[in-house]
Amino acid sequence: MEKNIQGSLLLLIAALIWGSSFIVMKSAVDFLTPAVLLFLRFSLAAILLSLIFIKKIKKLNFQQIKGGLLTGSCLFAAYYVQTWGLNYTTPGKNAFLTAVYCAIVPFLVWLFYHKRPDIYNFIAAFICVLGIGCVSLDEHLTMNIGDFLTLCGGFLYACHILLIKKFSKGIDGGAFTSLQFMGGAMVSFVFALLTEDLSIITQIQPSIYLQILYLVVFATALTMFCQTTGQKYTSECNASLILSLESVFGVAFSIAFYGEILTFKILLGFILIFIAIVISETKLSFLKRGEIK
Repeated sequence: MEKNIQGSLLLLIAALIWGSSFIVMKSAVDFLTPAVLLFLRFSLAAILLSLIFIKKIKKLNFQQIKGGLLTGSCLFAAYYVQTWGLNYTTPGKNAFLTAVYCAIVPFLVWLFYHKRPDIYNFIAAFICVLGIGCVSLDEHLTMNIGDFLTLCGGFLYACHILLIKKFSKGIDGGAFTSLQFMGGAMVSFVFALLTEDLSIITQIQPSIYLQILYLVVFATALTMFCQTTGQKYTSECNASLILSLESVFGVAFSIAFYGEILTFKILLGFILIFIAIVISETKLSFLKRGEIK
């Protein structure tokens, strides 16, 4: 019982930190362009994790390294589009609209692996679409560019999950995560070099460095430890349910520190998306007696 509580607390900490990262990212992109910010985040995270997992990284073969770097490139694409969208929408919307990847993944699995989604996935997708409509569509049934980019980011996160499934087999989790950040760092550097101004790094204010440090140490390294360790001591159902609170925390932090105001329509949309995530991730198995132990 104590191990279960310990695991749940670690997962809750991960969800809380990830939820807080949306307002930190929002503040950072007010000064840094998306690719430059991601280059700093990925490169520093890659260095930090490589120092920890260097022995396991050295044991990987060429195909494993290539798979990890490719997966990291997709991770960069997801982060980039999400961060770009954050320039034009609120942290709360960014948190919830990104989370729709949970409902998208089963349908990508259906497309590429021919494994048909179950009834819960179809119900979750329908509820999710309703929620997106409430959050993003205005009276003219149009969507602002920030919300659209965030949804595209959610789709890319779903693709990233499939790449993890494809390339991570037989590889230590820490080593594979390190490779992903290396791949993300390389692509973000090239992207920033070609499309943005890298010299802005020399003009970064101390407060921005603190935000980057928070994203690297807490929202990357610490959360990875919390998730990896926490999932060892609790059920998959319980883990997915707790981690889905990331979007809820994202909205809470946005209201408290960013001053985001929720209308009834947006709040209804958030609730519908959260219900869709819970249905997709847990199949409502937590309602069955004795499921969570």
